[in-house]
Amino acid sequence: MYGVFRPQLFRIDRTAWLLVGLGGGALVALFEVAYQFGIAGAGVAGAAALLYIAPVLVAILAKPLLGERLTALRVVLALVVMAGAALTVQGGSRGAGAAAIPLPSLIQGVAGGLLAMLSYAGTTLLARFAVPRYGSLQVLFLEIVGGVVVLGVVLPLSGHTPLPPHTAGAWIYVLLLSLGSVLAANFLFFAGVKRIDAAPTAVAATIEPVVGTLLALILFNQRLTPLGWLGLIMVVGGVATGYLQEAKLPSTE
Repeated sequence: MYGVFRPQLFRIDRTAWLLVGLGGGALVALFEVAYQFGIAGAGVAGAAALLYIAPVLVAILAKPLLGERLTALRVVLALVVMAGAALTVQGGSRGAGAAAIPLPSLIQGVAGGLLAMLSYAGTTLLARFAVPRYGSLQVLFLEIVGGVVVLGVVLPLSGHTPLPPHTAGAWIYVLLLSLGSVLAANFLFFAGVKRIDAAPTAVAATIEPVVGTLLALILFNQRLTPLGWLGLIMVVGGVATGYLQEAKLPSTE
């Protein structure tokens, strides 16, 4: 409907369709599927904690792909948050620690969480490249279209055909979810990535898995063991403190 009044939304070159539509859509689809497997296998808290690896991967890949700066601090940070994420997964579960989760389920959860992290990192790098060139609206449009097409093909082939909501309440829930966690969240994220590098944008976005972990602890009776809390503190402290210190470097050089 928006495109009827703003036809420039569809004036997109072939490179954008391939890179953002196909590539970005595939990353979006991968995230949506992989994250569900991560939650089912490792719990919400464990799957969310794995996303903390994404800022480190973004920082490392942003140097060769986008020309961003990579310092020794970011290398140390990578080790800290990866160790912290591993401890958190070992200490987070459906309520009784990772030892209570069957090994196949835990492996599935970790694999799903890591794939979601990779797709999240890839989406961040792609957004940093594409949003300044094509604009937030076109990038979001292409990623949504691409994601819907990919999921529309892959899910039926895998025996999981999408079904529409069955009740009015379910439709309202989907509408609110679309307006809040899709449209609003992406426009705010794109506003950040348009103005600052991918690495600090990814770090700022780590508030999302923090909230996810805390909500899991409160709403779903999931919990973290002391080892899990230690890992979570390592991840949050390592990422936040490391990049806050690095942000001050330009003013002191």
